[in-house]
This record gives sequence, structure tokens and C-alpha cells, in this order.
Amino acid sequence: MPTKGVGQAGSVARGLLTDFYELNMAVSYLRRGMEGLATFSLFVRDLPAQRGFLVAAGLEDCVDWLEHFAFEAEEIDYLASLGFAPGDLGALAGLRFMGEVRAVPEGTVVFADEPLLEVTAPIAEAQLVETFLLNQVTFQTVLASKAARCRLASAGKVELVEFGFRRTHGLDAAMAVARSAAMAGFAGTSNMAAADRYELRPVGTMAHSYVEAYPTELEAFRAFASDLPDRAIFLVDTYDTLQGVRHAAAVITELGLTDRAGIRIDSGDLSSMVTEARAILDEAGLEAVKIFVSGGLDEHDLAALVATGAPVDAAGVGTRLGVSADAPYLDSVYKLVAYDGQPVLKLSTGKATLPGAKQVFRGAGMADVLALREEAEPRGTRPLLEPVMSGGMRLSAAPPASRSLAAARRRFEADLSELPDPARALTDPEAPRPTLSTKLDQLTKELRSRHGLT
Repeated sequence: MPTKGVGQAGSVARGLLTDFYELNMAVSYLRRGMEGLATFSLFVRDLPAQRGFLVAAGLEDCVDWLEHFAFEAEEIDYLASLGFAPGDLGALAGLRFMGEVRAVPEGTVVFADEPLLEVTAPIAEAQLVETFLLNQVTFQTVLASKAARCRLASAGKVELVEFGFRRTHGLDAAMAVARSAAMAGFAGTSNMAAADRYELRPVGTMAHSYVEAYPTELEAFRAFASDLPDRAIFLVDTYDTLQGVRHAAAVITELGLTDRAGIRIDSGDLSSMVTEARAILDEAGLEAVKIFVSGGLDEHDLAALVATGAPVDAAGVGTRLGVSADAPYLDSVYKLVAYDGQPVLKLSTGKATLPGAKQVFRGAGMADVLALREEAEPRGTRPLLEPVMSGGMRLSAAPPASRSLAAARRRFEADLSELPDPARALTDPEAPRPTLSTKLDQLTKELRSRHGLT
């Protein structure tokens, strides 16, 4: 079932939004009276090959879910049918998330090894929420990061609109991509539900089916513009693109829409087509008419259009953004770093972790230091992780969806301006990695030695 927040609103089963092994571990912890506080850190081990940075997203939905975490009566009945013991069922029925969360605010640029969030709670609670937190943070961070690359590619010269709804992997994903794209500076979305929820600008033109439904292209354009003069953007490539531009120009002139109309090209060699279309429009005295492009675009296509100086005013980016086609997943993990007052680590080959609750201190040029949480803030830096929940409750009232999105966009804009050039590259970027503080490095070496490794 979809979850409240990015997905559809409504009452949903919450406790079972987890993996079976989480339940097995939680039940064992509860049986044995293991109630010590555990800190789990959610981070990305390594960035995808063509990513020089990530944009943190998904926190709002995590906090909302944690506040309402519980096993509903029907969920307990289901677990009983699987053979869970009555005592275990009673313990799960009374379980609520009562922990604390520290997190990097949405819209923040982050790198590998840096915690996006850390949960501290009795170990059974902290264990059970792993799956949902990874699901939300991983997916939404993937989308926001892809959208950010499109934004970089546009170089401020092409207005971007999110067109992914029809190709995303489900309704929740459609809402998430619209929100993530807006976070990264997209100007609007075709998704009406997202536009309503997040107070985004709805954007749409027409489909080829509309043109095909009329005897001629000219008649289709005239009908559309007569009915919707303030939304008269004509899709000109149903038959012959340049002839379609001429037909659009004739209707725009005829109906006096020169100050608000546009054309859209959805196929072919866009760079050459928009150049020829611009010439036709300008020759007709329609210099103010905008040119909109779409059709399987990604950041590389956008960068190519900008590089050639193609006269594109706006672009709709859909499928490849909506599924983050070139990098659809992250190597994200949620690892225990402290239990019952003691730091712990994992030493598995290729999957070792760093011990202790942490903080990331960001210096000039995004020179980050990964440190233990209790360490003093180094001069000239600022901490990235902020407390967002305590005692299972938000530390401040939940902001309206549009306000939390606006704040995330401001953070993204500020971070984008600081992002080092090698990390901004669309091809073969160089991703910064945080340095370890002396105390974290020493603690790691001590625990490795204690386990027989140097």
C-alpha cells in the first residue's frame, strides 16, 4: 500500500513495512530483554560511477512514518498466522518508535561515507525501521541527484519541467520525482496531483492524438488556441515538423497570441530543428514565441543543446529522470555503529564500517570531515547533521509540504553554488570524500586491533 507523504495519503499498515529478518531479530532482542540504545547510521558506501555528488532527500517521509510507527491489529493477526508466539505478538503490539533521529536536511549535497541520517533508539525499534528508511532515503536521493545533474546541464539557459509521471515505477514514484525535481530547481511538473500537493507550477501542452483527431493540423491548432488561448503551446511534429511550425505561426498570428504562445518539438534532431523553427518564427515576427523540447531527454542531451547554442527556451524531462536510468540505485546501507554505550564496527571484506555515532563538519569548498558526534566543531566548519526527532516525536511542528520543499530547494541552491568543479562534471566526475577526524581514526584502529586486525 502507498505511504502517506510522497505517495497517496491515507491510513496504511506501518509495522509490516519491513523485511522478515528485521522481525526475527527484533523478536529475539525483545525476548532477551535487550533494551539498550542502539545507533544505526544510514549512508552510501560508494557513489555510482557517473555521480560526483548526491542530494539528500526523503527525510520528511521518514519522520512522518516514524511518528506513526505501530503494528495494527490485523498485522498482529497475520504474524500470529505465521506462528509468532503470543508473548512476541504482545511485545510487538505495544511497540512504538521512541527514539531520536539526527539527519542531514533535505536538499543538502552529500558524498560517500557521510551519514544521511542516524537513528538512536532501543535496538528492537531501531532495527525494525531499517527497511523503510533505506527505501525512502535511497530512492528519493537517487531522484534528486539525477534532477540536479539535469539542472547543471541546463546551465541556467533552459527552463526545466518534470514530465516523468507516465513512466515512473508506480504512483509513489511519480510524486517523489516531481518533488525531487522541484527541489533541484525544476520550474514545473506535468503531474497535477504533485502540483496541487506541493504548490508547484503545472505545465502541459498537447498530445499527437489531439492533432490526429482533426482533419488537418491547422484546424487542430486553431481549435486548441481558441479554447485555451493562455495555454497555446502547439506540438508541431505530428506530421512534418517545419510545416507544423508554419501552421503554428499562422494560428498565433491570426489569433493575436504572440506574447503567450509556444511550440513543442518532441522528435528528430532537436538542435537543428529548433534552429530552423526559430528562424521561421522570427521571420513571421514571432520573436517572443517560446520553443519547448522533449522526447527522452537526459542531462547529456541538455548539455549538448546548450553547447550548440540551440535556441531552446524550455525542456520537458521525463523517463530518464523518473527512473534515474543511468544510475537507478545507490549502495546505501544502515549499519549499527554503537550499542549500549559502546561503539561497534563491521570488518567484513569490502564492507567494513566506522564505529560510533557521527557528525559531518563541512568546511570551505565542501572539504568535509567525518568525525565522532561528540567532537568539537573544527574552526571554519559547520555541522551537517541536525536533530530532527526526540522521544519519537518531531522537534518542531511538521511544515506544510510546500514549505518543507521550499526550504530544501534553498539548501540545494546554496550547496550547488559551492560544489567543486570536478564533482559537477557530467562525465567522469571526481567525487570528494570526507577525511576522518583524528579521534574517529584512532577509535577505528583500536577496535580493529581488539578484533585481531591492524
